Amino acid sequence: MYFNKTNSFYHGIMFHHFHDHQIHVKSQGSIDRDEFYKLIKFIGKENILDASAFYEKLKNKSLRDKDVCFTFDDAIKCQIDVALPVLEDLNIKSFFFVYTSIFDGKPDNLEVFRFFRMNFFNNIDEFYKYFYSFLNRDYKKFLNQHDNEIKYRKSKYPFYSIEDIKFRLIRNNFLTKDEYQKIMFSMFSEKKFNPENIYEKLFFKKEDLRTLDNLGHIVGLHSHSHPTSLEKLNYSNQKDEYQKCISLISEILERPKNTIKCMSHPCGSFNLDTLQVLKELGIELGFKNLIQKQFLKNKNDDINSLQISRANHSDIMSLINK
Repeated sequence: MYFNKTNSFYHGIMFHHFHDHQIHVKSQGSIDRDEFYKLIKFIGKENILDASAFYEKLKNKSLRDKDVCFTFDDAIKCQIDVALPVLEDLNIKSFFFVYTSIFDGKPDNLEVFRFFRMNFFNNIDEFYKYFYSFLNRDYKKFLNQHDNEIKYRKSKYPFYSIEDIKFRLIRNNFLTKDEYQKIMFSMFSEKKFNPENIYEKLFFKKEDLRTLDNLGHIVGLHSHSHPTSLEKLNYSNQKDEYQKCISLISEILERPKNTIKCMSHPCGSFNLDTLQVLKELGIELGFKNLIQKQFLKNKNDDINSLQISRANHSDIMSLINK
């Protein structure tokens, strides 16, 4: 049974990666077509609202406790190749939240880095060991100092292993973005990997957005360059991220900017400045990452509607596979 005392309120189900054992290889947290069907059956198709219905019910304050919707982040091509045929087969219309620098030929390296670590190593622990060998300063002391935070994150994100959490702390908090990318590019060089060769395999094209829109799915904002800690940007830079995003989506879909009303926070990162920016841009619905009801400070309706909880599909698969 999917619904329980911790999730019996309306929320989104968040998806990222899928595999088909052909073009898209199996990777951490990815699911295939059959598992996607199984997940839908487990939740109950009768509980899954179309994106447009979820949006309208939110505005009308008529969502029920067990109403959910599907959301897809990051404009990853496997969503088109693997997930979309299932959605169309079952007539489920979903939210697709895209960051737009990919359409300027500047994709975020997050997906490229993921592809590299999943395809050039025998397992993820081998990648971690290789990665740490490139660090030129002691990281173990840093991890020891964050032992309590590691345990806390494990309780919050049980689908991550302890080693996954340690790596993410090193990547996001120990290293600067430039330091991290420099290490990864050094690893690329040693493994003779050219990331540009796999862009077409990894990311949406403009026509994918138009296809989704024509089929009745909702395309929404996910920032322009997909910063992993958007809340660390000042107000002006946050606004620039979302203005660029809404402009490009509007241009690609050939529709007015004021018809784009939905978004999700990249990496779940946002603050009160973010919420103010989104309100100014006319965004009415926003998804965060955690499956919890807590809201950021102000509890007015405008703020709440930009902080809708989402459950991670990996958590749901762990329930199914118990």
